[in-house]
Amino acid sequence: MLGRILRVRGIIPVILILAAFGYWRLHPGPPKFIAIGYVADRDVPLWNTLAQVRERVGDLHYGERVEIVRQEGTSAQIRTRLGALGWLLDTRQLMDPPLWEQSNALLARARAMPVQARGQTKTVSNVRAEPGRNGRRIFQFTRGTQVLVLDRAIADATQVNEDSSAGEKGAGGEDQKPKQEDWLFVLRAGGLPLAIGAPAPDASSTATASRASAGPVSGGPSATPSDSTAANSLAPPIAGWVLARFIDPDLPGPVRDYASSSDLHVVAWFELNRVPDGSGGQAPQYLVAGSHGGEGQVCDFTMLRVYTWSTARKRYETAYIESNLCGHLPIRVSSAAAGPEFRFAEGGANAADRNYVMRQTVVRRVTNKSSGPPRGRR
Repeated sequence: MLGRILRVRGIIPVILILAAFGYWRLHPGPPKFIAIGYVADRDVPLWNTLAQVRERVGDLHYGERVEIVRQEGTSAQIRTRLGALGWLLDTRQLMDPPLWEQSNALLARARAMPVQARGQTKTVSNVRAEPGRNGRRIFQFTRGTQVLVLDRAIADATQVNEDSSAGEKGAGGEDQKPKQEDWLFVLRAGGLPLAIGAPAPDASSTATASRASAGPVSGGPSATPSDSTAANSLAPPIAGWVLARFIDPDLPGPVRDYASSSDLHVVAWFELNRVPDGSGGQAPQYLVAGSHGGEGQVCDFTMLRVYTWSTARKRYETAYIESNLCGHLPIRVSSAAAGPEFRFAEGGANAADRNYVMRQTVVRRVTNKSSGPPRGRR
């Protein structure tokens, strides 16, 4: 056939065919991808090769969708949404589509829950999709990351995974781990203070964050945000489960002092209202939920405390104490015309919803059968 073309058309068509074939061999189409992934860390470098001497050709950011073109061990060649090719050194920095959808569901759930407490991470902390060390990792918080605490759960202290952080492996020692561990469902906080008890902020909306931070601040400083706070405000919203012992609660001064003196492990605290402090200012009054003992308790909290401000004595006093509870988060606090109200679910043999009202400095439980005079301490 080639000879026939040469006799009829001459050599030019042959040259064009060979040139087209050579171009096709030298410029193949984009490689087919074998899987889809989503970036699971804040910043992930992209390299031009896996060789020891390599060049950084770009950066990936949390949540970016990429196509996995080729895998070699724990590394993968990926293609970005703009079509750029590069190598990712550790595929554990990627989430598969089901895990990505699960992380989005956790974030949606977190945004609808009332805030129970606030704190910051003590060390590098893995964020997992389920409570427990075998839960799949969706992110890793650095030390000092500010978080909002939304819920609590317990999980068996099983053998750690290979991808557990050094902090998880060393926390408490392998031989001293409790049979069950406390886990907290947290949402990375933005750069502005948020009233505890309010719904968690929609971190994708600046306007929402501004409205949430405009109310009274309970639990924690309200000073000018630090560098780490500013970094948190620019970070993507992340929700998931973190080991409770890795979270350092940001307790307000009065709550911290009373908890320390009574050896109370505080699980949640709320600012119920503010009253004149006798010096021209306002003093917050607090509801605190906590327990005694170590990790692995079935109940989220076993006791309540309400601390009110005494204008005459210029100090906080314990206005209400209730023990022998088996309370479960979340505690929901609301403001009525007559005063603050709060409620939660109790488990165990006395499973029921418990409702409380506060009138001035007196707190009482509201039941269907009784609406008698307020109770004092018990």
